[in-house]
Amino acid sequence: MDGLVEEDHKKVLGIIIEESEGNNKKRTNSSNNNNNNRALVKEKEEEEGQSGQGDRDMAPPAGNSSIHRSSSRPQLDVSKAEIQGNLEEKDPTILLPNQSDDLSHLALDIGGSLIKLVYFSRHEDQSSDDKRKRSVKDRLGITNGNRRSYPILGGRLHFVKFETRKINECLDFISSKQLHCGGWESHYTGADRNAIIKATGGGAYKYADLFKERLGVSLDKEDEMDCLVAGANFLLKAIRHEAFTHMEGQKEFVQIDPNDLFPYLLVNIGSGVSMIKVDGEGKFERVSGTNVGGGTYWGLGRLLTKCKSFDELLELSQKGDNSNIDMLVGDIYGGLDYSKIGLSASTIASSFGKTISEKKELTDYRPEDISLSLLRMISYNIGQIAYLNALRFGLKRIFFGGFFIRGHAYTMDTISFAVHFWSKGEAQAMFLRHEGFLGALGAFMSYEKHGLDDLMVHHLVERFPMGAPYTGGKIHGPPLGDLNEKISWMEKFLQKGTEITAPVPMTPAAGTTGLGGFEVPLSKGSTLRSDASALNVGVLHLVPTLEVFPLLADKKTYEPNTIDLADPSELEYWLKVLSDHLPDLVEKAVASEGGTDDAKKRGDAFAHAFSAHLARLMEEPTAYGKLGLANLLEMREECLREFHFGDVYKSIKQRENEASLAVLPDLLLELDGMDEETRLLTLIEGVLAANIFDWGSRACVELYHKGTIIEIYRMSRNKMQRPWRVDDFDGFKERMLGEKKVPPHRRALLFVDNSGADIVLGMLPLARELLRRGTEVVLVANSLPALNDVTAMELPDIVAEAAKHCDILRRAAEAGGLLVDAMINTSDNSKENSSSVPLMVVENGCGSPCIDLRQVSSELAAAAKDADLVILEGMGRALHTNLNAQFKCDALKLAMVKNQRLAEKLVKGNIYDCICKYEPAS
Repeated sequence: MDGLVEEDHKKVLGIIIEESEGNNKKRTNSSNNNNNNRALVKEKEEEEGQSGQGDRDMAPPAGNSSIHRSSSRPQLDVSKAEIQGNLEEKDPTILLPNQSDDLSHLALDIGGSLIKLVYFSRHEDQSSDDKRKRSVKDRLGITNGNRRSYPILGGRLHFVKFETRKINECLDFISSKQLHCGGWESHYTGADRNAIIKATGGGAYKYADLFKERLGVSLDKEDEMDCLVAGANFLLKAIRHEAFTHMEGQKEFVQIDPNDLFPYLLVNIGSGVSMIKVDGEGKFERVSGTNVGGGTYWGLGRLLTKCKSFDELLELSQKGDNSNIDMLVGDIYGGLDYSKIGLSASTIASSFGKTISEKKELTDYRPEDISLSLLRMISYNIGQIAYLNALRFGLKRIFFGGFFIRGHAYTMDTISFAVHFWSKGEAQAMFLRHEGFLGALGAFMSYEKHGLDDLMVHHLVERFPMGAPYTGGKIHGPPLGDLNEKISWMEKFLQKGTEITAPVPMTPAAGTTGLGGFEVPLSKGSTLRSDASALNVGVLHLVPTLEVFPLLADKKTYEPNTIDLADPSELEYWLKVLSDHLPDLVEKAVASEGGTDDAKKRGDAFAHAFSAHLARLMEEPTAYGKLGLANLLEMREECLREFHFGDVYKSIKQRENEASLAVLPDLLLELDGMDEETRLLTLIEGVLAANIFDWGSRACVELYHKGTIIEIYRMSRNKMQRPWRVDDFDGFKERMLGEKKVPPHRRALLFVDNSGADIVLGMLPLARELLRRGTEVVLVANSLPALNDVTAMELPDIVAEAAKHCDILRRAAEAGGLLVDAMINTSDNSKENSSSVPLMVVENGCGSPCIDLRQVSSELAAAAKDADLVILEGMGRALHTNLNAQFKCDALKLAMVKNQRLAEKLVKGNIYDCICKYEPAS
């Protein structure tokens, strides 16, 4: 982070970017009741805010919060979701490899015959945190035990059913897995914090007292139809290989385009049958139904066959031959087809028709034949009525669900035949692998109303290869377009420009701890004391166990500061720079605390105190001892903390991270299509260009306020011409890719700078390239907040979000202890022990935009011992300090100069010139 300001920047850069409308539109819905046909129309009202701000810009709660959105409620992330197991498995588990939020654990659909249960689990080794701490200790030689828990990626949705008459078995199952005790914090209400389980179906009322008595939980009843539709929408939009066709014993999976799903007909076959026209999220109408359904089959079957369970009756049908009971077309036409109207000889002309002419008693017929004949009679009629309703409303898609189907081939074939016959082949019946769990899934999704609008944010960024996906049979669906038709990652980033350049929201302060309202990192040996040795301004600040950076070539001659403030003109200039930046900083500080009266008072107090320090230094330059530019910037940050402003740019960092992470997968895809040399150059260009996002530079702040900074970033990436003002790229390229077979670096220390595009679109892709080449990577970040610099506390969540769409980052972060990959089977030693170079994070021991390498944290010093490459990025760490620093190992210094005076003085250049300074080991 630069930390400096520039009063005049090039007019040529004043390109105005048009505001995008965004995706947050207030949605209004209506409801309509038609008593004549008992139609039910239900449109849920969901407001996402009118301006794209509101909840989206609220500061996230402390702790393990996901970085990809600002909303504090848990959300489903179905990117890369897939069904576990083989394609024929019934009620298969759904894998959610990128799930980071903790979700509600349990939801129920309690019907008259069956209880359907859906629950979420991590399937994570309970000792995983300890394992990761040991991993870091083994690699760095120190423990990271005081750091907060790391992000967890991955989870599973499980599907289980019980017979309602055996409800105690269901209760025992819930109790044994403690499902009623887990879940997100807000699933508990009231002073006694009684647990609540979402439930739908008539049994939610009938058995509420039993759940309270046995488990101590209350059942929160959800509307049955609402849940049914919500569950179907979830599966059809989010889960690949969920829908399929089944005709003459052949199963073919259908790829559903989420953007072309509505409207459709949902046929839910339970005891009776409901036919629901679904027009959108929360918009549906029950248009028809029939009382001849699963209950009819089970009731008649029980009377006719003496079977004692539904499953037993279904099993009988698999051994049956309905031609012994049903009258077929061939029976009427002497074994021939009735081809004129498209009827084959095996088509049923009359269910149970042969029993009319045969002088037999019930006991003369095989129960197996009766079961199959009954099954086909009911299935055919359901399929026929479904198609006629689809025809009535002009619906192209018909999906069948409900436990009556149970994946039974004869049932699906008969329904499919009916739809195919009556539509003359123009329509298809489609089925769902989780057909019986639609209601339970809908109830599950009703927790905290994390619905499909949130879910689809993640689903729509899922990457597909060229051509239709293919698994387990022919895949239906629209072909994917040519790559040239796809919107580029840069265009997507530009569309998010209004999110980045929007005014700072007045967010309420989150519950925090530690000095100044932020969570103090507990480095080994950390203490808080009054600093009486350097800046004698009466400020309490973090003093971890500090050591000299071991890779300095000469510790005695090392001088961190590049600018000598002993020159009166330099001191006067930089004091004025800090003074001019003060109003904007105070505005951000007050906004970060919610704009309360108390925050305004503290903001005024900070402004007066800091102005007094600057005035004193103007009059008495040696008042606080020998000063460098780094000391001035550190004084400003410590003064902010003195008045309890812990993280002034917290909400700004959050939304810039979100915008950048949304386009990172596309950028990585683009990089992977390049040859090594082109990719390396593009990566360095990306780091330099992304360094423009700097709230410490007056020139950049003006670009933010004018809304032009995104456009400048695009220009920087697209038109970055070499040679740069300092251009040692060829030397770095030779070391990385040269013909001399030099092994890759063992370990690289990457001193990172700003949040947002700087870290996400700049340094992380560079780190990924090093990891790809077999180099261990340690990201070095601030211990405490300073301007919009990323901190070591924030990096694990950012890395976890990036890792969702990059296996290289995911494996490396898991190996380095940065995240817990719940998708790894801890019993699978071969997978767990698979070799992967680690990606790690250490804090640098300071809370300033600059860094003095004579005082770094003990964990950074330990990490440096095996490092042979240091990369310093940003003005604060590579220009204001350490531009002239010499190291024992290879060093690369990258920065965009965002101050005209500094550009002229240090590199005899202009504002926005770039520096790529590579120095081989001394």
